[in-house]
Amino acid sequence: MKSKVFNNAKDAVDGLLFNGMTLMAGGFGLCGIPEDLIAAVRESAVKDLTIISNNAGIDGVALGTLLETRQIRKMISSYVGENKTFEKQFLSGELDLEFNPQGTLAERIRAGGAGIPAFFTKTGVGTVVEEGKPSQVFDGERYVMETALKADVSLVKAWKGDTNGNLVFRKTARNFNPIMATAGKVTIAEVEILVEPGQIDADSVHTPGIYVKRIFQCSPYQKRIEQRTVRPVGQEQK
Repeated sequence: MKSKVFNNAKDAVDGLLFNGMTLMAGGFGLCGIPEDLIAAVRESAVKDLTIISNNAGIDGVALGTLLETRQIRKMISSYVGENKTFEKQFLSGELDLEFNPQGTLAERIRAGGAGIPAFFTKTGVGTVVEEGKPSQVFDGERYVMETALKADVSLVKAWKGDTNGNLVFRKTARNFNPIMATAGKVTIAEVEILVEPGQIDADSVHTPGIYVKRIFQCSPYQKRIEQRTVRPVGQEQK
């Protein structure tokens, strides 16, 4: 069997990236972001990308770096409030945005991985979310139809993985990563710890290796804090 293990992010994305493609990028805020893979996408200089991600991170970090180089044409997201570059490009008309309620975004991705083309939900009924979408009445209640999301390549970040591609996500990093791993034609995983098969207890696996085509051990991460509020030294809390 051909090895799934690659030396680094640049090697892992080799031959997979092209202009106009759709990428999924795991993470939530600054947690569980495939930073090395995003850096490799930036280095490749591919453009006109559609990015499916919960959010666009912050300026100068992860997806924020792809905004700086204007490699992203469209974002499919649920939260974009921490990125000034995103705000500027969107308001100027440079960047397209498909906005989703967070649960709807997660379910659209899950549906894509499960082979479900569309589903109905009450979320967004009677709001701008419903505009242009089919709706149907079930048991006297109106529901709006949402379509599944899939990607040419899914980029995910896990805490631990084995060389067969089985993945374990740690705490909050188990957010959009597991469902995105199922919804890409090709899924690439970067992991903090890479072990041999059998070194991960089967009951601990969150994403089976059948979904992962390429894997590598990433460089050490800087543990960033998205927002930090502190009080002056010596000031008592009221």
